[in-house]
Amino acid sequence: MYLDVQDLRNFYYRSALGRAAQKTVREEVLKLWPEAKGQTVAGFGFAVPFLRPYLTDARRVIGLMPGPQGVISWPQGMPNVSVLVEETMWPLETGHVDKLLLMHGLETSEQPSALLEECWRVLGPGGSVLFVVPNRGGLWSRSDKTPFGHGRPYTQSQLENQLKAHNFLPERHRTTLYQPPSDRRFWRKTAGMWESLGGRLSVVAAGGVLLVEASKRVQAPSGPGLRETVRKPLEVLRPKPEAKPV
Repeated sequence: MYLDVQDLRNFYYRSALGRAAQKTVREEVLKLWPEAKGQTVAGFGFAVPFLRPYLTDARRVIGLMPGPQGVISWPQGMPNVSVLVEETMWPLETGHVDKLLLMHGLETSEQPSALLEECWRVLGPGGSVLFVVPNRGGLWSRSDKTPFGHGRPYTQSQLENQLKAHNFLPERHRTTLYQPPSDRRFWRKTAGMWESLGGRLSVVAAGGVLLVEASKRVQAPSGPGLRETVRKPLEVLRPKPEAKPV
């Protein structure tokens, strides 16, 4: 079940914890996607806070917000790029998206298989999709005070297996949000320390968020039609018989 767009906006833009989470997750997204010059970048769910770095150089940026969640105008003070869409029917051409970010989309969807099929449809050749989901083993998925405490949390293997089943090839993964999901002053002041220590603490403390980047897997065509068409593919390489004088 999707959260209300107003609650998401208030968390990411009006609370200290939300702004810290936005900063931390966006830094990880930028490590995977440092630029998008001349590309089409789309985000589904509530991905717009993490698309801002691409507004300047990308050919096109689109914020897709599902109907059950609702939509807000974004970015503030600039031409709006967000649009309200059906969860599994996006107003995008097939194969035209270079980078696709899902944030608060997959784990809250009631039709995850159909949603993944739509992601596969719009993603172009050589494009990549980045799924950001709550980590089942992290503290953030256990607290309903943040958006990561809603929907279905994942382990890395669960998410990657689901992606493989829908013709995606997982490429890279990250874990972040090691800071506790608390508004208390001590945790806010030490948030940076917890994130910097996160990699070393991963054995005993799981990050709150998983990021998995995947590419579109396209299978080679097969079947009787193909075999009939390419019956003798090397025929053109055979030497031609010498011409006989008339």
